[in-house]
Amino acid sequence: MCDREDLARWAKTTLSRRGFGAGALAGAAMACAPMDNAATGADTPAGSVTGRPVSFRTPDGTLDGEFFAASGTSRPGVVMWPDIAGVRPAKRQMAQRLAEAGYAVLLANPYYRDVAGQQFEDFASFAASGGFDKVKPWRDRFTTATKQIDNRACAAWLMAQAEVDGARGIGVQGYCMTGSYAVVAPSADEHIHAGASFHGGGLVTDDPSSPHRTLREDAHYLIAIAENDDEKAPGDKTALRQAADAANTTAEIEVYPADHGWCVLDSPSYNEVQAERAWSNLLAMYADVL
Repeated sequence: MCDREDLARWAKTTLSRRGFGAGALAGAAMACAPMDNAATGADTPAGSVTGRPVSFRTPDGTLDGEFFAASGTSRPGVVMWPDIAGVRPAKRQMAQRLAEAGYAVLLANPYYRDVAGQQFEDFASFAASGGFDKVKPWRDRFTTATKQIDNRACAAWLMAQAEVDGARGIGVQGYCMTGSYAVVAPSADEHIHAGASFHGGGLVTDDPSSPHRTLREDAHYLIAIAENDDEKAPGDKTALRQAADAANTTAEIEVYPADHGWCVLDSPSYNEVQAERAWSNLLAMYADVL
């Protein structure tokens, strides 16, 4: 990933040019939006999905987020954890798209222990306004145990919703800092059958509770690694493969030819071609498992 100085320069240029304002984000969203059900395999007509704010109790406080689903038919539930810039329009667009592909999607706020709701308009404003320093104390609360608490609470909430077909299991996906949330998710709750990490950080550490040590035998994993992250830690993919083999679990582990952040619409590293490939692989896994 670019360092803070690079991101700050990019953010200031982007904001001054309004490069990721509403118009630009809408254009990127259109590039990623389903064209029609036949072309995408989606079984929910575009426009039938609605989103609403939600909140519920966890052992550590009130977790807030937004829920995207079509009414009238129950679907598999999915927890979508956003990247470091949190809940915002780009992540809502991604949650909406996933719901249109036939899932009931909870876009969850990972910072709920400290703040509720949207904190940044987009990644450019996050980087330009000292977002890294602002969120650091919030991130310092994250441990494998808290990630399991949060995933367990999200799974329980989804299982109680009329729009969710609990018999089909739940998937969890995370981006960048929350890639580890997705990797530990199946170890948190038996109803979580799949975890998908996209350019996730902190998946392999020396800690005894490192995410790669939590893999569950009967779960499925998709671990999509950024090319520049792999350059910095080339041994991580090997450690993940060894952990998956040791757990006798199903895991697709791949280094994508794209940089950290490539899947997120408003990221400076967004790569449409590789983002679409990762999205297709995600849907394929969910179709097989959920």
